[in-house]
Amino acid sequence: MNENVVDLVGLLRSEVEALMGELGEPAYRGRQLFHWVQARRTRDVNAMSSLPRGVRAVLVEHVGVSRPEVSRVQRSLDGTRKYLFRLEDGEEIESVLIPDDGRLTTCISTQAGCPLACRFCLTGLMGLRRNLRAAEIVGQILALQERLEQGERITNIVLMGMGEPLLNFTQVERALRILSDEQGAHFSPRRITLSTVGHIPGIQKLAASDLGINLAVSLNATTDAVRDEIMPINRRWPIAELLGACRAYPLPNRRWLTFEYVMLDGVNDSREDAKRLVGLLHGIRCKINLIPFNTAPDLPDRASPRERVEVFQRVLHDAGLTATIRESRGWDISAACGMLRVEKENA
Repeated sequence: MNENVVDLVGLLRSEVEALMGELGEPAYRGRQLFHWVQARRTRDVNAMSSLPRGVRAVLVEHVGVSRPEVSRVQRSLDGTRKYLFRLEDGEEIESVLIPDDGRLTTCISTQAGCPLACRFCLTGLMGLRRNLRAAEIVGQILALQERLEQGERITNIVLMGMGEPLLNFTQVERALRILSDEQGAHFSPRRITLSTVGHIPGIQKLAASDLGINLAVSLNATTDAVRDEIMPINRRWPIAELLGACRAYPLPNRRWLTFEYVMLDGVNDSREDAKRLVGLLHGIRCKINLIPFNTAPDLPDRASPRERVEVFQRVLHDAGLTATIRESRGWDISAACGMLRVEKENA
């Protein structure tokens, strides 16, 4: 998109209202424009029939409505779909649609690549290419909505795709405010979950915001020695500091923190690990997702045997914790947890 053209997809409703104000139009015209872009997903300004023709003629010269380009769609045997998006500068990202029991969850990316190099995640092998703009984050949702099948509706959004969302906090916050705006797509914050590997300053910023979304923390170990090895960010913010930030995180009534725990064979999956996890999470209103590790040739670990995962779960249940074993979705198309990666040609 021409740098002199304003991309409406990345603007808050208040900013669209201000833009219309500069054209001498009342605020409600801005709300109409925002609704056309975000709720009705209209890309052609001339098709926005509730706006006066003269206003449309001016807007055509100064604004645009972007979308990431869908380069490839892959469909899993379990119904999961993975989308490869090409951005304007040639970078590529992946997003996933996951149907499950009447819900349709989309897993979206916030960075092209990721700088954090968790040992169990293919995205980390890409390194960080760049942060995504708010328009590129919102654009994933808009593009996916345009490709839904008959009767489908996205019910849940998880920021668990490529990248660490809290390393791109400003653009992520902007995108979430756009997506949850009642004049736009109007996704309930209760249906939006942000997953972090434990970036404490970002957690504190999220806690101070009024976004009201759900927080998931990727924990994956019960000792600093192990977490240092599989998640290098732990050397900066070790487990005790991370859980301190989690204890300080304000939770509304009937809301829970989620801790994600990828099960690695012989690394973090012993009965002793489960017992330590019980102690670490004492006093935190939380639930635990036990995630089977998705093996890949470029990753060194193996998945924990199912029986060991179930023993781990029983220890948590016996201590009164809520723990669910997550079933892997989209493994056959590399769309499952930790498997998103785009390899550059000639890289």
